[in-house]
Amino acid sequence: MIKSELIQKIAAANPHLYHRDVERIVNVVFDEIVDALVRRDRVELRGFGAFTVKHRAARFGRNPRTGAAVPVDEKFVPFFKTGKELRDRLNNS
Repeated sequence: MIKSELIQKIAAANPHLYHRDVERIVNVVFDEIVDALVRRDRVELRGFGAFTVKHRAARFGRNPRTGAAVPVDEKFVPFFKTGKELRDRLNNS
């Protein structure tokens, strides 16, 4: 599912809301999640899962074509851990 499909489903389930309002709500939710991750905060959506930021230390990787060692800078990557309810629904259906 892509973002536009999510917006369409929410708008269809809530006919009292304008489509542009649903789109604004979805964008605000996503923006708040991104902003929290930028601040290195944890975002937990009960029953769905938790978004966190993990630190990857600098290291040496390999160029697959030449085999030469290449330095890889340290970075922060988003990490998602599913919630218990989501895991249960996926495994019991």
